Amino acid sequence: MLTDEQVASFHHNGWLVMADAVTGEQLAGLQADFAAWSEESRSHPEPWDHDTVDGRPRFDMAAGHSAEQPLLRRVNDPVAVSDIYLDVMRNSAMTDAVADLIGPNIRFHHSKINSKQPGSGTAVRWHQDFAFTPHTNDDVVTALLMVDDVTAENGPLEVLSGSHKGPIHSIWRDGVFTGAIDPELEAGFIDQSVQAIGPAGSVCFMHTRLLHGSAPNQTDLPRTLFICVYSADDAVAVTPNPMPTALSGELVRGEATNRIRMIDYEVERPELPATTSFFDQQDRAE
Repeated sequence: MLTDEQVASFHHNGWLVMADAVTGEQLAGLQADFAAWSEESRSHPEPWDHDTVDGRPRFDMAAGHSAEQPLLRRVNDPVAVSDIYLDVMRNSAMTDAVADLIGPNIRFHHSKINSKQPGSGTAVRWHQDFAFTPHTNDDVVTALLMVDDVTAENGPLEVLSGSHKGPIHSIWRDGVFTGAIDPELEAGFIDQSVQAIGPAGSVCFMHTRLLHGSAPNQTDLPRTLFICVYSADDAVAVTPNPMPTALSGELVRGEATNRIRMIDYEVERPELPATTSFFDQQDRAE
C-alpha cells in the first residue's frame, strides 16, 4: 500500500497521512452509521448503552448536548455494534498500510470514534498514546480515519513531528491522572505543531509515542474520526486495555510468532477511566 518514501517519512516524522484508505462504499457506510447514532442521541440526555465489555457506556455526549443540538462525541468499541466499522478495521487499505509500517504480523488493540460537532467546544489536550497503552515495545500505530473532511478550522489533529523519538512525558500532575502533559510544555509544542488534514476517507497514521492534541471545531461542519489502534504481533500490552473489546488481540494481518519483544523504557502506570472516556480524565487538567 505504501511506498518506501512514505514508510521512511512515517518513521522519521512519527506520522503520515494517506488518501483513499477506504472505498467509497465503506466511507458511505461509516458516515451512515454515525449519523444514525447521532440522531439516536437526541433521545438520550446522558451517556447510554452499557452493553460493553466493562459496563461503561458506549455512547458519550459533550456538555450542552440536547435533543435540539445533539453533541455525540465518543463511541466506544464501535466494531462491536457495526458491521461496516468492523469490516473497515479488518479489511481496508488502512489495515494493509499498517502492516507496511510495523508488519507484517499485526494485531488489533481497540477502537473508538471521536467526533467534534459544531458548537461542542470539544478539544483534546496534548499527550502521547503510549502513556495510556504501554506495550513491551513501541511498534504500535494509531490509525485515525477521517469520516468527515478534516480542515484547518474544524479541530484537526495537531502533531509534533519527530517527538516519537523523544521522552515519554508524564500525564499525571500533583498525584492526579489528567491524561495530559504539563500545560507549559503543551504551549510550546502547539507553537511547533503541524496539522494533519485531508478529505473524508483519508487516514492519519500516528506512532504511539508521538505528541499530539487538537483544538475545538470552529466551523458549522462536523469532524469525526474512526480511531483504530494496532500493534505488532510481538508487542504485548503491559496494562489493561482502557477501551476493552472482545476482539482485542485479534490477528488482522500475517501470522502469530509466539514471541514477545522488549525495549528499554519507563512509564508511569496509567489510570483506567471510570466513566465513558478519557475526556472526563482530561477535564481534570483544566
